[in-house]
Amino acid sequence: MKIDKRSPSGQSQPSLRRVLGVSDGIAILIGITIGAGIYSTPQIIAGYLPSFSSIMVLWVAVGAFVFVGGLIYAELGSRLPETGGEYVYISRTLGPYAGFIFGWAQLFIIRTSPAAGLAIIATNYLGYFVKMSDLTQTLVALLIIAFLGTLNYLGIQRASVYQKVSTVVKVGGLFMLAGAGLILVGGQENLLATTAPATGTLGPVGNVVAALMMVVFSHTGWERTGYTAGEMKNPQRVIPVSILAGLAIVILLYWSANFVYYRTLGIEGLRTSTIVASDVATELFGPIGAALTAILVIISTTGSINGTMMTAPRVYYAMARDRLFFSWLDHIHPKFLTPSRAIIAHCVWAAVILVVRGTFETIVAGMVFALLIFYGLAAVALFKLRSAGDVEGAYRMPFYPFLPAVYLVGIVTLIVFRATYEWQKSLVDLAFIATGLPFALIWCRKAAPSGD
Repeated sequence: MKIDKRSPSGQSQPSLRRVLGVSDGIAILIGITIGAGIYSTPQIIAGYLPSFSSIMVLWVAVGAFVFVGGLIYAELGSRLPETGGEYVYISRTLGPYAGFIFGWAQLFIIRTSPAAGLAIIATNYLGYFVKMSDLTQTLVALLIIAFLGTLNYLGIQRASVYQKVSTVVKVGGLFMLAGAGLILVGGQENLLATTAPATGTLGPVGNVVAALMMVVFSHTGWERTGYTAGEMKNPQRVIPVSILAGLAIVILLYWSANFVYYRTLGIEGLRTSTIVASDVATELFGPIGAALTAILVIISTTGSINGTMMTAPRVYYAMARDRLFFSWLDHIHPKFLTPSRAIIAHCVWAAVILVVRGTFETIVAGMVFALLIFYGLAAVALFKLRSAGDVEGAYRMPFYPFLPAVYLVGIVTLIVFRATYEWQKSLVDLAFIATGLPFALIWCRKAAPSGD
């Protein structure tokens, strides 16, 4: 009997359970993407630009940009329908070193940072109902991570139930907010046309770049749908449908929410708000609006954390399975059929980030720049896969190669502008990713074929 070399122990392992369908895929995408961004970035963005119209140009442009990215990832996911998502796309086309650095960045900054930051946001909104000290808030945030980690440890079906429920609540809540905004402000002053000089200090181009980073951050998460491909019933169908349908819903919700925000508060009102969604809800519904919005944000943020835990640990597991990470992570729980050790690693590092870095702003500061780099690598992966030939039954994105080329140029442009106008932060982000290079040399050599 030939032993599977990807299992360090040489023992046969249980396989992941294929139980996820299209509704699960859409719930994962929406649940991860709609986290705290739409509640925490609009007031920041309002400081960088002078009017609603100029700001909405960015939201529309990023929405279109992300949708093209969705088309790219839909084809990648249907061509390589394996657990691990982007790690699989990048490592199979660009080599193990690129795949390792991607996975390293996922565990140590890109995916664990949002879990820590969103746990803080959820705890802050719990404080609307129960007053807590700083120490208590930290402990509650850690408990949120632990609870959601346990839920995922015990089975993806259990986690998927919460994902579906939280997605329904957050989508319904945002639609209700947008719908109420269109109905209830009919007799009030329309503040959409109000303008005010930008308060950002990075200059005209620098302000636009900084605002774009916030808008892109609000859209992050959609790319993780393929991470659970090994647990999908028919990944070649589920991945494309989930990405395209889920993104359409997210983009519509974001445009609607921004319309209501600016119509209700105006650009000056947004700049002075720290909890913009609650302030809008208070204007529309009265005092009960703040409480309802607090509940909505708690469900939204915990749903996003849960969605990340349903996806990101599969990358660490996939890397260990390929002998590119700690072999301890190459483990499927014999009873729950989940990558249990990878889930534990994700939760532990998220907890470390939460305790060490402390604030939401600090935690998420380096995410977008690193994400853009790997978005670009994924686009390159599509070009390489297309050059290798077709795959039977795989989705093919329209307008190839024009759309992916435009997407890649846009990625590179954003990276260059951000590196130019916020070079110190960019160097820190790059240094953090570069810490994985020595480890890549070790693990990639171990994983290299022995020639037998």
